[in-house]
Amino acid sequence: MDTYKTIKNISEGQYSEKRSKFLAFAIPVTNVEEIKDIVASYQKKYYDARHICYAYMLGADRLEFRANDNGEPSGTAGKPILGQINSNELTNILIIVVRYFGGVKLGTSGLIVAYRLAAAEAISAAEIIEKTVDVEVSFTFEYPYMNDVMRVVKDLDVSIVSQGYDNDCAMTLRVRKGMADVLCERLSKIESLVLRD
Repeated sequence: MDTYKTIKNISEGQYSEKRSKFLAFAIPVTNVEEIKDIVASYQKKYYDARHICYAYMLGADRLEFRANDNGEPSGTAGKPILGQINSNELTNILIIVVRYFGGVKLGTSGLIVAYRLAAAEAISAAEIIEKTVDVEVSFTFEYPYMNDVMRVVKDLDVSIVSQGYDNDCAMTLRVRKGMADVLCERLSKIESLVLRD
């Protein structure tokens, strides 16, 4: 599989239950460090909130994830948020739900529903996009074969990440994962071209 679904921009949702307010934020992310910084900034911004719970999913294979209940009963906040990420098959996404307590306890099932619906609101407000999983292919070749290389680049519609000219020409291309073998096969037919790891 060389595509995945994520969101384009930050989106927001809101849910209220028995005077408790749940503010949900869906945020596109790429790594854990970025997530830590974002969570910390929301904790600072909403310092007066009772709970700031979140869940995230990373990577095209959707294997890196975490759910955090931030003091709510175990499994009542982070898991339902993560469940919404899963049921929408999203990745590279962080959903934060900020809860302002309204004075009335919601109970375990009430919390699960509230966090799930708040997260669902943020996702439904988001623009979901499909992205490709890309890999980079680097190689060197002699200058006279430049036209042959450029023909392959144009035919397969790949993007040039970098190129340099010394005694030999060096180039790095970015290609959709599913097309990498085709690209390497086409390039390997060009004389003097050496693929690099």
